[in-house]
Amino acid sequence: MSEEKSLNFIEEIIEEDLRTGKHQSILTRFPPEPNGYLHIGHAKSICLNFGLALKYGGKTNLRFDDTNPVTEDTEYVESIKEDVKWLGFNWANEFYASDYFDQLYSFAEQLIEKGLAYVDDSTSEEIATQKGTPTQSGVRNQYANRTIAENLQLFRDMRAGKYKDGEKVLRVKIDMSSPNMHMRDPIIYRIKHAHHHRTGDKWCIYPMYDFAHGQSDSIENITHSICTLEFIPHRPLYEWFIEQLGIFPSKQYEFARLNLNYTVMSKRKLLQLVNEHHVSGWDDPRMPTISGLRRRGYTPESLRDFAERVGIAKRENLIEFSLLEFCVREHLNKIALRRMVVFDPIKVIITNYEEGKTELLSSENNPEDPNGGVRSIPFGREILIEQDDFMENPPKKYFRLAPGQMVRLKSAYIIQCNEIIKNTDGSIQALHCTYIPESKSGQDNSGIHVKGTLHWVHAPAALQVEVREYDRLFQVENPSSEEGDFKSYLNPNSLKVVTGYAEPSIKEAASHDRFQFLRKGYYCLDKDSSSDKLIFNRTVTLKDGWTKK
Repeated sequence: MSEEKSLNFIEEIIEEDLRTGKHQSILTRFPPEPNGYLHIGHAKSICLNFGLALKYGGKTNLRFDDTNPVTEDTEYVESIKEDVKWLGFNWANEFYASDYFDQLYSFAEQLIEKGLAYVDDSTSEEIATQKGTPTQSGVRNQYANRTIAENLQLFRDMRAGKYKDGEKVLRVKIDMSSPNMHMRDPIIYRIKHAHHHRTGDKWCIYPMYDFAHGQSDSIENITHSICTLEFIPHRPLYEWFIEQLGIFPSKQYEFARLNLNYTVMSKRKLLQLVNEHHVSGWDDPRMPTISGLRRRGYTPESLRDFAERVGIAKRENLIEFSLLEFCVREHLNKIALRRMVVFDPIKVIITNYEEGKTELLSSENNPEDPNGGVRSIPFGREILIEQDDFMENPPKKYFRLAPGQMVRLKSAYIIQCNEIIKNTDGSIQALHCTYIPESKSGQDNSGIHVKGTLHWVHAPAALQVEVREYDRLFQVENPSSEEGDFKSYLNPNSLKVVTGYAEPSIKEAASHDRFQFLRKGYYCLDKDSSSDKLIFNRTVTLKDGWTKK
């Protein structure tokens, strides 16, 4: 009997809350800012928030934190929704922080009326200086002495558009000597004359993240607000607002964000890579974005498995990219259609096979899938094999093709190399081989046993395809922690484009299909493909080539 999987610390909290009746059901939320495409770190958060709700019979809201009109766009909103759905999750409600702008404004006025908020005319530099340092208390300025009536009027004038950007801010009055810098009279509203993707030009003041986030959770009755560790210092402020406003007591819990080696996870840095054309776009298959991983051939199942294996921790750590690759290999091995594709061909002429004859051989689509079916592969006198599968002067224990040596052609016959035909420059033009007619796969009664099996394609029927071989985007494990510009550590060999010669059944490839090119790796059809030119992206190699020595 297998051991029951232990609970993570958030599951322990939820089970206790349900057991004690603190909550009858749970409601989580996934609250991305629509200022870029989601990455693998967000995938972990999506799996956590939606996964907890599913496990405990609750629900999850999708809420866009759209409080910064300058960086946000509906393109990002749509991409985020597509990513969440693709990962296999459905949200109970779709909300936006901008849905609550009127309510948040009302909350701000309540704080002013309680004498807990004031309009400050200081510059951002002056405010930063007055806040002090972590070891030195801050100093409250004269604007904190304004009357409630004066603050209300100034705040309403801010909303009415009477002031320029940066001319005034609204701050809450908490504790200028707090050891937590976030509690030293934080700004909760700033002036920003900018068009908002949803509210248009209705507002010229916008709430800060710390003011919008907790109150949005409360408005929605979120029971467990799950954030990453960098929000720990924000939690006292989150709780202070809820207490002062007397609203639903949402609770914030923090877990370690996902850090993956050989990549960067900062939206700002990913945007740089896109804008400076180091990659082809947000969905470049080398990017750690969900759309990039999807285009590269990763499956939702493999990302959910990865999130599960990484687990939920309270301490930051760097996760091996090879674990992500292991998860996709595991899944693709079960579902990928097997196909033969030769990348660096050498012609083989089977001299004792009838000229002009073509026979159809049968091969399993996926030996791991009993319902995978079979496909037909044409075979004839001229075939292509890999250059690497032939050696003129082989060492001992070389089991591939060599003069006088025999190998099996996958799903076909045993052949023996008899003669090497060379060009005038000494390069190999073709290999002359003979085949053993009694050695047909599945019907072999030749009595010959060989140790090597090669993939191949029928030369006249081979379909030429473009293959994009992707590798790590960076050459170093942790580019963000290295000295200098992180972009100087980009891997110049992260993309190699090669020509492949594929068995003709590859022409039926669809965008949702996944393939194992035998002895090569896992591949998928790229969106740049056309009926005249098929393009395949390498998702992952068959084995981990990056294992630490």
